[in-house]
Amino acid sequence: MSDEWTPDLLGEPFEQLELALGEDERGPLTATLVRSIPSWIAALGRPLSDVDVLYVHGWSDYFFQVELARFWNRLGARFYALDLRRYGRSLRDGQEPGYVSSLDEYDDDIGAAIEAMGPGSRRLVLLGHSTGGLTLTLWAARHPGRADAVVLNSPWLELQLGAVARQAIAPLVGVRARFDPLGPHPAVDLGFYSRAQRELEVLPVGEERVRWRPDMGFPTHPGWLAAIFEGHRRVAGGVEVGCPALVLLSARSTPPLNWSESMTASDSVLAVDEIARSAVRIGAMVTVARIDGAIHDVFLSRTVPRANAYAVTERWVRYALA
Repeated sequence: MSDEWTPDLLGEPFEQLELALGEDERGPLTATLVRSIPSWIAALGRPLSDVDVLYVHGWSDYFFQVELARFWNRLGARFYALDLRRYGRSLRDGQEPGYVSSLDEYDDDIGAAIEAMGPGSRRLVLLGHSTGGLTLTLWAARHPGRADAVVLNSPWLELQLGAVARQAIAPLVGVRARFDPLGPHPAVDLGFYSRAQRELEVLPVGEERVRWRPDMGFPTHPGWLAAIFEGHRRVAGGVEVGCPALVLLSARSTPPLNWSESMTASDSVLAVDEIARSAVRIGAMVTVARIDGAIHDVFLSRTVPRANAYAVTERWVRYALA
């Protein structure tokens, strides 16, 4: 395990650092922190020159969004992205991709990342996508005062079928999670979201993508789903992230039952109206922005909705951190 930053697969100016997280029954656990740091000259006079951004990806994903890092660097911020344990750069042979039995396990990943980002009085912006948005929401609520702002990109705050369905399903999932946590689940991802990204030409390329971001997602297991349901339950009961929060969502969803061209201009993963309703339960100061034409990752949408998402984020973060 190295304590030195090394060149990242994304090329300059990206560097990565492996974070040791101990071991489990399958061997060493690591997380991987990726950074893009503007020079002090480039950051001079920029509105976010005293800000660190920490990004956490979603389910069956990893960090590859170069444009996202450049956006924050242009504002003067230092950008960091965390590939959580058993994801992306941190996934090791023999591990169940993405598996945890509690989202609280990621406290170690996030804590190690923040320590590696360095001490000081710099302000912290948490930036989470999908499951990463749920993870960071719960982390911020458990660590009040640590973050100065939270930006959530289509966060998975509630089950697609809604709270009533989740409450009905959760006890059954809980029983399986106790007795067969790594048991199989039927495949629920038919690959339509990856197809939409391919048509938009935003799907990452490279040999690692097939393993780190498969078209039909990672296999899911009862233990993992129980952890997600517990996170949804906490949000439904109300949490407080302790700082201003921006929730970015598409204007509409398309059910992922059959392929439709509308999936290239809508969220084909989450039920965005359910997420919008849940968003007001994460804190006292929450802004919900609906981006017309956006896909599940609003920053990977077509040119116009993507530009709108960046413009909304810049206006909001300038105000929130003023």
